[in-house]
Amino acid sequence: MSDNHRIVIFIGLFLTLTSIRITDGSVVSTGDFNKDFFVTWSPSHVNTSADGRTRSMKLDQESGAGFASNQMFLFGQIDMQIKLVPGDSAGTVVAYYLTSDQPNRDEVDFEFLGNVAGKPYIIQTNMFADGLGNREERVNLWFDPTKDFHTYSILWNLHQIVFMVDWVPIRVYRNHADKGVAFPRWQPMSIKTSLWNGDSWATRGGKDKTDWSKGPFIASFRNYKIDACVWNGNARFCRAESPTNWWNKKKFSTLTKTQRRLFKWVRKHHMIYDYCQDKQRFQGNLPKECSLPKY
Repeated sequence: MSDNHRIVIFIGLFLTLTSIRITDGSVVSTGDFNKDFFVTWSPSHVNTSADGRTRSMKLDQESGAGFASNQMFLFGQIDMQIKLVPGDSAGTVVAYYLTSDQPNRDEVDFEFLGNVAGKPYIIQTNMFADGLGNREERVNLWFDPTKDFHTYSILWNLHQIVFMVDWVPIRVYRNHADKGVAFPRWQPMSIKTSLWNGDSWATRGGKDKTDWSKGPFIASFRNYKIDACVWNGNARFCRAESPTNWWNKKKFSTLTKTQRRLFKWVRKHHMIYDYCQDKQRFQGNLPKECSLPKY
């Protein structure tokens, strides 16, 4: 049996063990897009099911679309099931992210970069802390994300931010504020999604343009869960350790042994770009966090 087959079986067992969440006492979402989110642009390009449980956005030559959460949050876990644009999706970008929308913004980004038919979808993640970004990483997915819905999650606490795909950690940004590295820990953030044309850069650096004859391009969303601290103006409430703030417990302060194994597998077999390896870009002066541990 190959290493890849072993890890696929391992991921299956891991998903079975992690399918039960810690608690529902802190879940603040209703599961109804109409109640928890509002359309930020181009309502004509957003379609929501009658029960509010499923929502899709379309991109055509006229417009893309976007929606955002009604509330803002400080720490927690956000899960969103997404089915990405099928077929020839080159040039398209589906964004799913947290942002504080301040001049010195904090932001935690998933960006799904479309590709020509037959080529793998690329996930680009990025981090902004105190207004500074330029922390891109790229991963090729190990499955076709256009065939079915998959869960994309962000765990955010005082210790770390973990990007997960079907509960598999693909990126960790650790809190090294005590060493002079900025970390999102004070600004509440809202949840935003959008579908837009990024063909100036998204696919092969802009070489593959959006083929509008293949449109409209549609991405779908469902089964989201917002298990987070709703911002009420008092950071202490969200930073406290309590039964509802489960994400602040010590057991979530770092990756488990199983998560570390999966994380290493993703980095070894599916990572295609890491800003911490791009010495030419930073002229040999890599950001400080690049030399610090991730867990």
